[in-house]
Amino acid sequence: MKKFDVVIIGGGAAGMMCALQAGQRGRSVLLIEHSTAFGEKIRISGGGRCNFTNSGCSHKNFLSENKHYCKSALSQYTQHDFISLVKSYDIAFHEKTLGQLFCDGSATEIIEMLVAEMRKGNVELALKTEVESIEKSEDGFSLRLKHSKTEEPLEDVSCRSLVIATGGRSIPKMGATGFGYKVAEQFGLDLVEQRPALVPLTFDEQLLASLSPLSGIGLDAVVSHQKTKFSEAMLFTHRGLSGPSILQISSYWREGENIQLDMLPGRDVFELLKEARQTNGKIALQTVLSEYFPKRVADMITEQFEFEGNIADLSDKKLRLVSNVINRWTVQPVGTEGYRTAEVTLGGVDTNGLNSKTMMAKDVPGLYFIGEVVDVTGWLGGYNFQWAWSSGWVAGQVV
Repeated sequence: MKKFDVVIIGGGAAGMMCALQAGQRGRSVLLIEHSTAFGEKIRISGGGRCNFTNSGCSHKNFLSENKHYCKSALSQYTQHDFISLVKSYDIAFHEKTLGQLFCDGSATEIIEMLVAEMRKGNVELALKTEVESIEKSEDGFSLRLKHSKTEEPLEDVSCRSLVIATGGRSIPKMGATGFGYKVAEQFGLDLVEQRPALVPLTFDEQLLASLSPLSGIGLDAVVSHQKTKFSEAMLFTHRGLSGPSILQISSYWREGENIQLDMLPGRDVFELLKEARQTNGKIALQTVLSEYFPKRVADMITEQFEFEGNIADLSDKKLRLVSNVINRWTVQPVGTEGYRTAEVTLGGVDTNGLNSKTMMAKDVPGLYFIGEVVDVTGWLGGYNFQWAWSSGWVAGQVV
């Protein structure tokens, strides 16, 4: 049996950050990944350019049953710390809207940077390796391993510190599983219910029939759920609604609840329609709306009403009905596209069982949980990567 100071299960963003930190502190580290490459979510993120953090990141950008839990890690290792690391490797990047930072080139530059940092710490890397079982021992943990493709047994390993960085259930085609949750349950930690987050919303057949012809059209919109709102792009799809504002609100929406859409934010549509009626009453309502929306969207809106005549023939009451559909369109999703397309998993290992300063399980010395497997979920825009960097760094200082 080969012995290590630290074994980390999960070769994504959090796992690699923890490994490089622990290795550079002089610990003997084994990083286990069941797929064929490290950092697959990094590779595909941001359209292949990796939205690696957000310049305005704070604890307010995260959801958790304990909204204060993430504060310590985020303050110990900030977005500015990670940006400094990126700059030290001369990786060119740029800032898009709302503080989102992307590589100018490929996301693989971030992966290569992390691998280089792990090499500095002499981290031992094990790809295509699955953990068959974990047992607690007197001085740590023992793990039985097997090859993830052939299922042939591999040499067992032991460690003093065990870090679970296996992510959530989102995007199963990339190998996402519930392994980390099973480990938590094995050692008596509670779980917060998991559900897909940052995911497109779906609708009933009647509403979908009106939305499908708009597939591919994007609009700036304010999408709200109760007191939470996001002002970003919205995209009509053949399955329903997507785009940044929809993905954001999906983390807050629950079955049976409504969301509200303002498809012309910052403009009072009722006043615009009244002005059009006064200045050019002979034109059709659809013509007026086409000044502000693509034709197919204007058609969809007007088809909801059986108003006859030009805009001059429409009363204030009818104009108000139209404006409400645009500024306060209330719809009820029937579900989401699920883990298949969800960017992250909401919920996870209950933070009440973890030390916020170290990520270690309070009742299981030497066992740590970091990254997406924990009940900390960020907004869209680089926040989930920053949680991975911060939680991985924190654990890497103490394992």
